[in-house]
Amino acid sequence: MFSPGISDNLENLMNFGGVDAGNPDLANAKFVVIPVPYDLTSTYQAGSRKGPAAILDASCNMELYDEELRVETYLSGIHTMSSLEVDARGPEAMAGVIREEVARVLSSDRIPVLLGGEHSITIGAVQAMKERYPSISVLQLDAHADMRDSYQNTPFSHASAGRRIFEMCPLVQAGVRSMSLQEARFIEENMIRTYSPDFITDDSDPVKKICANLSEDVYVTVDLDVLDPSIMPATGTPEPGGILWNDLIHLIRGVSENCTIRGFDIVELCPIPGMVAPDFTAARLAYRIMGYINRIDS
Repeated sequence: MFSPGISDNLENLMNFGGVDAGNPDLANAKFVVIPVPYDLTSTYQAGSRKGPAAILDASCNMELYDEELRVETYLSGIHTMSSLEVDARGPEAMAGVIREEVARVLSSDRIPVLLGGEHSITIGAVQAMKERYPSISVLQLDAHADMRDSYQNTPFSHASAGRRIFEMCPLVQAGVRSMSLQEARFIEENMIRTYSPDFITDDSDPVKKICANLSEDVYVTVDLDVLDPSIMPATGTPEPGGILWNDLIHLIRGVSENCTIRGFDIVELCPIPGMVAPDFTAARLAYRIMGYINRIDS
């Protein structure tokens, strides 16, 4: 059963939210959803290439009234693009495709929302962000540090996303609970702000401390494995001990209140057949972040 206001016209179902007027042209939208079905460098469980379609499908069954914000965020305009075509030459070439597409969205003063796909897609997005907003910083919400300089012979692996971002701009990581010895040493030597789930849940004011290390302009990348696998089992590399929904939402809301979120992505959903709760969680997360951005801009 679709939510009130959501069309049962099949041609609208792969627009984010599935609303009748939910896919305005680029000129009339505030948010531009970019599906990126790419998982070439996945190393444990592949399948995140199916993530964007699962998120879009789940979004068609959301209530479009946000009970926390008390608004219908979609009225600000959400344009959903066709899925980006995969570049078979490899992850570096794919980063270039993403960079070009995100740059096009930014040039029209819209907010890009990338749906992955694996975490390597963030590299191209941040490249475009850095060109548009030279003072951009990145908040990486992730179970993994992703600080390997190269993995399986490519520096554009999903396991290297954090490292490539750090080379471009200030980086703050939160929710991290898995890394190699080499990554741990690199983080320590370069004084990268990397916070564990315990910091987020136990510190008296984690939002203030995290925001203190971010710039005014921020890009947020959410690897869904930052969440505990008890509520987000559908990821390629799940890690026990993650944060829960309310902690994640509280953190992102705090960032939106203290910084300007210029774009974001949600990556590493690896759908499990017959289990739709993780897909729906990812869709609600995307919609809620749009709502936070819209509320601050209003």
